[in-house]
Amino acid sequence: MARATLISDPTGAAASALTLEALRDVPPRSHRELTRIALIGNPNSGKSSLFNQLTGLNQKVGNFPGVTVDRKTGISQLTAQHRAEIIDLPGTYSLYPKSLDEKVITDLLYDQASDQYPDFVVVTVDASNIRRNLLLFTQLADLGLPAVLALNMMDVAAQHGVQIDIMALQQELGVPIIPMNARNGVGIAALKIVMSRQLGPPTRSFYEPGDDLLPMIRQIRYYFNLHNDYLALHYAHQFRQISFLTPDDKAYIGELVEKYGFQATPRQAQETIDRYARINDILLNTVTVTRTEKNEPYSNKIDKVLTHKVWGYLIFFGVLFMMFQAVFAWASYPMELIDQGVTWINQLVQTNFDGPLVNLLTEGVLAGLGGVLIFIPQIALLFAFIAVLEETGYMARVTFMMDRIMRKFGLNGKSVVPLISGVACAVPAIMSARTIENWKDRIITIFVTPLMSCSARIPVYTVLIALVVPDEPVLGIFNLQGVALMGLYLLGFFAAIFSALALKLLLRTENKSYFIMEFPVYRWPRWKNVGITIVEKVKAFVFQAGKVIVAISVILWVLASYGPGNALEQAEARVRATAAEQRYTPEYTDIRIASEKLESSYAGLFGRTLEPAIRPLGFDWKIGIALITSFAAREVFVGTISTIYSVGQDADMRTVQQKLAAEKDDNGQPFFTPARAFSLLVFYVFAMQCMSTLAVVYRETKGWKWPLLQLLYMTGLAYVSSLIVYQLFK
Repeated sequence: MARATLISDPTGAAASALTLEALRDVPPRSHRELTRIALIGNPNSGKSSLFNQLTGLNQKVGNFPGVTVDRKTGISQLTAQHRAEIIDLPGTYSLYPKSLDEKVITDLLYDQASDQYPDFVVVTVDASNIRRNLLLFTQLADLGLPAVLALNMMDVAAQHGVQIDIMALQQELGVPIIPMNARNGVGIAALKIVMSRQLGPPTRSFYEPGDDLLPMIRQIRYYFNLHNDYLALHYAHQFRQISFLTPDDKAYIGELVEKYGFQATPRQAQETIDRYARINDILLNTVTVTRTEKNEPYSNKIDKVLTHKVWGYLIFFGVLFMMFQAVFAWASYPMELIDQGVTWINQLVQTNFDGPLVNLLTEGVLAGLGGVLIFIPQIALLFAFIAVLEETGYMARVTFMMDRIMRKFGLNGKSVVPLISGVACAVPAIMSARTIENWKDRIITIFVTPLMSCSARIPVYTVLIALVVPDEPVLGIFNLQGVALMGLYLLGFFAAIFSALALKLLLRTENKSYFIMEFPVYRWPRWKNVGITIVEKVKAFVFQAGKVIVAISVILWVLASYGPGNALEQAEARVRATAAEQRYTPEYTDIRIASEKLESSYAGLFGRTLEPAIRPLGFDWKIGIALITSFAAREVFVGTISTIYSVGQDADMRTVQQKLAAEKDDNGQPFFTPARAFSLLVFYVFAMQCMSTLAVVYRETKGWKWPLLQLLYMTGLAYVSSLIVYQLFK
């Protein structure tokens, strides 16, 4: 009866109950220590959904020790008495790594002496594709790691006619199995209870090295004091890549490998064959597949349209247009509310208080803070769209389609992922290029990825577009400002692929590479995951970029409010003398005094020094200051100009757009003409994004050669392009 119940229950609730009953006598973990649990699984097995369900918003992103690979961790409350640190490892198909992302997994799981070594692992398995997913599990089990198998996507398995005898499979694998649907939270409670127990290693092994390898394996095992033969075998396979081994350790293993004639590649291939043979035997008795559907799966039908050579691209560009329209149209109302709130606070402080500290607060801190908070709606909307596209499975199809274009310009098919990720942020995008095995293809991808317009440029784009592009409809459905924003993104994309083509010809890359991607099935987005993504990205913008913006805004206010000696007093005296002769109005006199004092300040002197170099682009010394400070982070541009144009100006000018629109040139005409605005926009499309980008390129390329070449190329491209635009349209 139990077997029939388990097979007919697509959620696996009955199996979860029996698993917990079987673990009733297993003691709980000690209350004194925080359990460290690693999540590991194949790509698209639902690992990220499970991580979000276990940790919620209690997450943080850092780096694995010694490398720049993202390391997501979070705290999960397992029971009332037990908490655990959850480590979300990169997705992988095997313990034989092919990229730097996968290498951090082996570095973590092979080093038992590390303080980061997990107490046990949770292996996520796609129940609808269980055969392929079990390869990784059997490798982990043979390492002797205490494990729990999270049999995810049970609903999808049921839809595909996959029936699994959970208890029989649990007996065959020798570990607790929790059937679940992580997207909907089904099975999470049962998994937490199992994770709070003091589990032992798996009771089954799945692969035995040949007798001819045992002498070498045993010597490695005893030399490093390892707990099993299979771990010693992995040392022989991967000793050159294991980061925690000393040169003497690697030399010792190298001598043994040479002595016994050990060849890693054929041994790995044979091991994979043997493992799949064992997996097939297990699944023969535990899994039944009934093909009740004769028609083609609906995902394939949708793919014929969404990945079509013509319609696929039209639909994709339609999605992009909708996304950029939303960034302008939908975000305008909350942005206005935020702006009014900051202005109200600013006016309240200025009305009731006076003095240098008040000016610092209103013209420095609040002006910079306003430049951060006002763009939260746009940042949130952008990442909401990206999260939905990823959750539904559409982003994988976009990557596949763009591969057809990328190859014509000499980019590796895997370059598509960093380029698309670059629309969010160049730093993780450049790090994701580790999946590209070919060194030259990887260098080209790293070199051109910063040309993709990241989310940090949105504040710059939106401020200047709103200033000079009319808010008018196009073809009745599109907004002209949204079209301009889309054009800037396309300009960066075309610059990236043509730069890649030029670099390919210079580096003479001839090696062929292949792009393999597994399409996830289409699903409705899990709105909790979308919400977590939005909150995390907004927090990163506010607390990381925001700290830089506010700090620089305060520094700029100081530089703009003070000058060498009595330069500011002399500037005011000159203006008052001229005002008496020319009979200026009091209001115009105040404006001229503020302008002259700003020009005579430390910030003014700094900008004046730079001005001759940027004057041909249509820029003045005030923009020059913003260009320099925004190299810390592109968003700083808005905070800088907000601060620069706040000093001494009328407090009634609420928005950055109003301050820029009120700026006049030497002839009394509006300073920010379309020619100047588009010149500045083009400069920001091509210029190097920020110091963080240069730093991560240095880390990824192991030297300063490529980051410096990248900085010189992008700065030169930005300068020449901006010069052409201004000279043509002025």
